[in-house]
Amino acid sequence: MKGLIRRVIDLYVEGFRSMTIGRSLWALIIIKLFIMFAILKLFFFPNMLNDKYDNDADRANAVATELIRR
Repeated sequence: MKGLIRRVIDLYVEGFRSMTIGRSLWALIIIKLFIMFAILKLFFFPNMLNDKYDNDADRANAVATELIRR
C-alpha cells in the first residue's frame, strides 16, 4: 500500500514539474478562486448572525429554527 501511494504522489509531482502552460493556468485558477471566495464574500455575503445575535446559543437557535421551518 505504501508503494502505491508513493507512486501516485510521484506521478503528480513529476506531472506538475514538467508542465509548461499548465502552471500559468493553475495560477489563473488560484487567483480566480481567491477572488471568488475572499473578495466577493466580504462584499456580498455579510455575516448576519454576528450582527443580529450576541452569543453562540442564540445563533445556534436561529439556525435550527430556519432549518426546521423550511
